[in-house]
Amino acid sequence: MPPLFVYGTLKPGEAAYSKYCAPYVSEATSAYMKGDLFHLPQGYPAMTDGDRWVQGALLQLKSEQAIAQMDAFEDYNPTLSAAENLYTRQHRPVFDRNHQPLGTAWVYLMQRDRIEQSTGILLPNGVWSQQQWPSIQIDE
Repeated sequence: MPPLFVYGTLKPGEAAYSKYCAPYVSEATSAYMKGDLFHLPQGYPAMTDGDRWVQGALLQLKSEQAIAQMDAFEDYNPTLSAAENLYTRQHRPVFDRNHQPLGTAWVYLMQRDRIEQSTGILLPNGVWSQQQWPSIQIDE
């Protein structure tokens, strides 16, 4: 099973990690992916296609069941079209902190027009953290 690249509330130490990721993750390491990262007024980030480096974590998942849990959290249903999903899950190249290839990983991306409709704020440094940005509250 390919690993999952996360860049927001699902990163270790962020609002959703302990409840939605920790039970399904065997290893988490720092990683980077190419894209554009935005903070949304709803209190979470979104990533789209782009040329900037986005900082996140590469999660090695324990089972195929884990990806279904992540899909539900990200409001992604693989049987629906991209327009019907909040995010789409895509397979993309992932890199280490020196920008050396690590292979590929799943990542949840949002369509740019949806980000624009939400008045997302571009984060040119490619880093999102709840300490910097108001975040959604996750019930434990």
